[in-house]
Amino acid sequence: MADRPVPIAEKRLMDVKLGELGSWMGGRDFTPNGIISAVRRGHDRYYNKYINVKKGGIGGIAMLLVGYVAISYLWEYDHIS
Repeated sequence: MADRPVPIAEKRLMDVKLGELGSWMGGRDFTPNGIISAVRRGHDRYYNKYINVKKGGIGGIAMLLVGYVAISYLWEYDHIS
């Protein structure tokens, strides 16, 4: 039995074809509440994948720290951009 087709607005970004990108972006919620909920979902996914694990290590926190250092470096030095 074949899977039912998924509406474009419900697809994840990696599953969207290039021709469907415009209609997929049109289905996103760009209101302040929509953006806040998207950031919250992203934080929850990151936390559950890298921080809230049974056998935790330093990987999740190190990834966050390296990202912070890289962004701080880019913001501080204007000669890079």
